Amino acid sequence: MKHAFETLVGEVHAALQAGEQFTLGYSAEQSQFVRFNHAKVRQAGEVSQASAQLRLVRDGRQAEQQVTLSGDVQLDRQRLNVALEQLRQTLPLLALDPYLRLDENAWHSHSLQEPPLPALNEVLALLEREAGDLDLVGIYAAGPVCRGFASSFGAFGWHQANSFNVDWSLFHDNGQAVKANYAGQAWSADDFTARLRQAREQLGFLGRPAVTLKPGTYRAYLAPAAMDEVAGMLCWGGFSAQALATGNSALQRLYNGDARLSPLVSFTEQVSGSLSPAFSDEGAPRLDVPLIQQGEARQRLISARSAAEFELQANGADGYESPCALSLAPGNLASAQILERLGTGLYISNLWYLNYSDLPAARMTGLTRFATFWVEDGQIQGPVSTMRFDDSLYSLLGSQLEDLTQEREMILSTSTYGQRSTGSSHLPGALVKGLTLTL
Repeated sequence: MKHAFETLVGEVHAALQAGEQFTLGYSAEQSQFVRFNHAKVRQAGEVSQASAQLRLVRDGRQAEQQVTLSGDVQLDRQRLNVALEQLRQTLPLLALDPYLRLDENAWHSHSLQEPPLPALNEVLALLEREAGDLDLVGIYAAGPVCRGFASSFGAFGWHQANSFNVDWSLFHDNGQAVKANYAGQAWSADDFTARLRQAREQLGFLGRPAVTLKPGTYRAYLAPAAMDEVAGMLCWGGFSAQALATGNSALQRLYNGDARLSPLVSFTEQVSGSLSPAFSDEGAPRLDVPLIQQGEARQRLISARSAAEFELQANGADGYESPCALSLAPGNLASAQILERLGTGLYISNLWYLNYSDLPAARMTGLTRFATFWVEDGQIQGPVSTMRFDDSLYSLLGSQLEDLTQEREMILSTSTYGQRSTGSSHLPGALVKGLTLTL
């Protein structure tokens, strides 16, 4: 795939006319997908696809077009030439772009992450052994994902990474479910088996009589999957330079210095070692960015356009200025002590349908779902009926945060909309003194 990309870059270079500049992005994957129902294979297949994003720049104007690639050199050359000509015809019709900023450095980046992926028969055998008698519904996706970038200024980036993602739910006869996930790059049969057995154990608790709680504030533990939903909300402009400059960030008060989080909280955009490429889709090298350190705001994610508009220094963020590899530093709580430290309160495996109820206050609302349990004296009593929470991040990760777990979970995006995502988060669980349930 790298050779195919290099060939395309050479073709575009050769076709340029005087005064023109270009950037060329490349996305490709060779993925294996398997869907399960009742712990049996219901659909299996492979996807091999590639596309290029061609951008033409001239006299302060830019236009871009996506081209689906076939793998046939002659056909792909023809498609790129057609796209290039269409962009040439479009450019004179466009207004000058006041925030057009191109990285004119001839940077080079190369990352090849090829740990061995598990054999499909090994995955299926483990599923059959550990969950063959259960109503398991899920999907397995694995294979290499590639990203490339090149420009007429001599920049060239290549990123190829193997990964796997097993995402499943176990359904009880009463209709309730436990949701679980195992993903990463280094496959461990023992770790996968442990995750399956943990889900089976939680499934057993779902058979107990449901506990109905009244609205109020409860002590709670949020598992990494629940924390991923909270962190995902912060990615909606929370760290964005553009959102912060225009007053549309949920973390406005934090970055203005009017509020702070717990000293336990340190968020970093941890690109190094992640599945995401070390260069942005705009063509700039990415570095690790400390976003929040010990509860205080540090840097923000700045794209080239925001840098031009607000007179900032770009730091490799994509156009959306959303984290691609968000990492929350661990705490001191051992996983084996979670129930004991929780004592009496809520064990929340997942949250669902989150949204902001008050954006300036970083107040979120959503539902508990999938294996939320009521715990008394460190012992699970039974499942809790679905309830809505409404609370501020300045409470959950601020005044009410008691500890974070020592162990963290690597959560890969399950998105396959158009292509497999390279996004990820590396998160601990969180023990909070109070979480507000509203109904």
